Amino acid sequence: MSDSIRITGHKPLHGEITVRGAKNFVSKAMVAALLGSTPSTLRNVPDIRDVHVVTGLLALNGAQVDYDSESGVLTVDPTDVTPAPADDVSVHAGSSRIPILLCGPLLHRLGSAVIPDLGGCKIGERPVDFHLEILEKFGAEIEQRGDGLALSAPRGLHGIKHRLAYPSVGATEQLLLTAVQAQGLTYVENAAVEPEIKDLIDTLQKMGAIISVDTDRSITIEGVDTMHGYDHTSLADRIEVGSWASAALATHGDIFVHGAQQRTMGMFLNVFRKVGGEFDVLKDGIRFYHPGGDLTAIALQTDVHPGFMTDWQQPLVVALTQAKGLSIVHETVYEQRFGFTEALVKMGATVQLYRECLGDVACRFGASNFQHSAAISGPTPLKAADIDIPDLRGGFSHVIAALAAEGTSTVTGAGIIDRGYENFRAKLTALGAEHE
Repeated sequence: MSDSIRITGHKPLHGEITVRGAKNFVSKAMVAALLGSTPSTLRNVPDIRDVHVVTGLLALNGAQVDYDSESGVLTVDPTDVTPAPADDVSVHAGSSRIPILLCGPLLHRLGSAVIPDLGGCKIGERPVDFHLEILEKFGAEIEQRGDGLALSAPRGLHGIKHRLAYPSVGATEQLLLTAVQAQGLTYVENAAVEPEIKDLIDTLQKMGAIISVDTDRSITIEGVDTMHGYDHTSLADRIEVGSWASAALATHGDIFVHGAQQRTMGMFLNVFRKVGGEFDVLKDGIRFYHPGGDLTAIALQTDVHPGFMTDWQQPLVVALTQAKGLSIVHETVYEQRFGFTEALVKMGATVQLYRECLGDVACRFGASNFQHSAAISGPTPLKAADIDIPDLRGGFSHVIAALAAEGTSTVTGAGIIDRGYENFRAKLTALGAEHE
């Protein structure tokens, strides 16, 4: 499939699409299957690149994975898990950061694990040091080898008490996947509580784990000796839902998203309505549409759940270029998430970046030199341009901008969008977009 896409914009998107399971949950549930003594079945799995990458990583470690992309049913049989060759893991992982999360389950199953150099979208440092710190606290021993790390647990893994400096989703996932079979109790303070985390906890509980979540972001895990497979249906991808909703707003369109779930979209729906969008929650999805008239400028601050999700920010900013007045967006989760606005300015948007915190409260980037606040003046007509995609969410935001712009844009690096948006080109066609 071509790594570039030509889009002729300035045409409202109309139609229906389907959004399946959450990228940020499905890959972690696949990893969790390694902890079971029997096969696991995961349903509502999207046909995205991350699923294929994790499938390959599990296969390198001896697990058998079967995936029916049409039905969205994936099974993992971990019966014959074996150590993977370090070079093979490094080559197959590519830019994926999933290998770090395989460490806990593999240490439990095999007593060893290998981590290659890790990639990922360039939206901030996203260091793996906190993962390694957590694994060492559990009892892992880490050795540098060439381009990666070798982990072992000669004395087994034991429960810990750990407070996260920031409620990181990745660190919380690491703690959960490692603690469920560690000896004794693990107590985690300031944990992430995103819907994808809660879905992972539900999955682990089905496998035999004992996990309690308190209202103060603390999680208690009582280690168990054995776990079995699960049968679980993934929650819908709320990031993709929000992305298509923003596309409807930016193009004056009307999109019905099958599979969208109100219970995971509450904060987004509030902001969507404040901007001037409208939505109807129906039995099998949500209809998002531009009702006509002017969009309204807003002040917005991203935050961890239950705040406004950082992955919703980039697509919505495109719609805010079409809102009347001055919108302020303060990014508090990733310090370099506004790089995508350079292309918007090239297309005619008025976006000014600031190092200062322009939100209600100062954030952890306030004393840094990162441009983590944005002021967007609108409405400004967008004109077609040649755009190079910087990262997954920024990439889809560029697609939205091209759809809203007058003329034909060429978007290169579009292959990265396949990491998290299932069949997005086919969905564009279903919505009446002109592209090739």
